[in-house]
Amino acid sequence: MINRNFDRFAEKYDSWFLKNANVLASEAALVAYFLRPEEKILSVGCGSGLFEHILKTEYGITVTEGIEPSSDMAEIARARGMNVEICTAEEYDPKGKVYDTILYNGCPGYITDLDKALANSNAALRKGGKVILIDIPKESSYGIMYNLAKTLGTWDHPLLEGILPPNPYPIELAAKACWRTTAEKVVSLEKTGFGKFEYAQTLMTHPVYSNDKVEQPASGYDRGDYVAICGYKL
Repeated sequence: MINRNFDRFAEKYDSWFLKNANVLASEAALVAYFLRPEEKILSVGCGSGLFEHILKTEYGITVTEGIEPSSDMAEIARARGMNVEICTAEEYDPKGKVYDTILYNGCPGYITDLDKALANSNAALRKGGKVILIDIPKESSYGIMYNLAKTLGTWDHPLLEGILPPNPYPIELAAKACWRTTAEKVVSLEKTGFGKFEYAQTLMTHPVYSNDKVEQPASGYDRGDYVAICGYKL
């Protein structure tokens, strides 16, 4: 079944990022960190194509192929010049296409069967190609905050007073995610034939202050609220 979590919320998704421009710039820098301009890249869960647009205009990295389960999101991505197939990561069939890199930016928490998705990605990668998983770790400040809001069903609660960023992520989208720990994602990668892991992170200040300035990525995964795991096909 097609997962349409983001249908009806596509414009709200873009609007949130545009209201949090420094968070967007920090995350985009992390997305670009392990990518190279010469690579053939598939973007899994490409959403509205917002990050792919930034990669092209600010980093010289062109990503034109994507898959996305939300038709509303895909429509916006196509308007931004992407070729988008509407399907889930679990259902994706590369049909003989081979990529250098497969990017999962911000979507792992919305994928039900990550093992199956990664197995599909492994089959679509050249030998030595890489997969990049980027999202909010369950153990991070954002992960804890989002899970609390998800449990409460709202941002408007005394337990969240004074700890929220000025423009929190739409509760409708936060409530649909199931964030995994960094360790859990590494286990899935290992089970599906990936290794030689590298890590990078950003959003290393408290969520209240994460939009105050643009952060450059740092190596590791122990401080960031947005973490990239780069694994290579063995």
